[in-house]
Amino acid sequence: MRASEDELRAMMIGGLDGDAAIYAALLSALVPLLRAFYRRRMSGAGDDIEDLVQETLIAVHTRRATYDRDRAFTAWLFAVARYKMIDHFRRMRDHCPIEGLEEILAAEGFEDATHARMDMDRLLGGLPAKQARAIRQTRIDGLSISEAAEHAGIGESDVKVSVHRGLKTLAARIMGERR
Repeated sequence: MRASEDELRAMMIGGLDGDAAIYAALLSALVPLLRAFYRRRMSGAGDDIEDLVQETLIAVHTRRATYDRDRAFTAWLFAVARYKMIDHFRRMRDHCPIEGLEEILAAEGFEDATHARMDMDRLLGGLPAKQARAIRQTRIDGLSISEAAEHAGIGESDVKVSVHRGLKTLAARIMGERR
């Protein structure tokens, strides 16, 4: 299960305060978040994504003292990740066309992304755990239906049904809130 902003922030602060076990848990929890972040921005670069995830974890570790405890952790994390991606594109500039990079790297509304994530966590929190997990894994984290099924230990059709029912419930809730 993916950690919330509050959980990630608490783990980071615990790590800064010297709790090695909490800090190790934080680094483990960041792996799927970073994979999804890079997967959405880089197509067909599986090895590059894994390299970037590792580089970002190292950067989080070496730059952890720069984290402001009063601010959102994911905003800081994704800023670090964005800079790592920029560094990657610079290294690959001979092999990577620069047309369209501004769309990939755009950070406009970055703080809004943190609020959107908190809203998403609140919405998914109102669903049964199986539906919320299926939606998060397939629609947010970028896993395929088969990967999500394998991860959860259920069948692919069960994942599809859970996603469908969960999205239907969320749509009804959102439409009800707008009225």
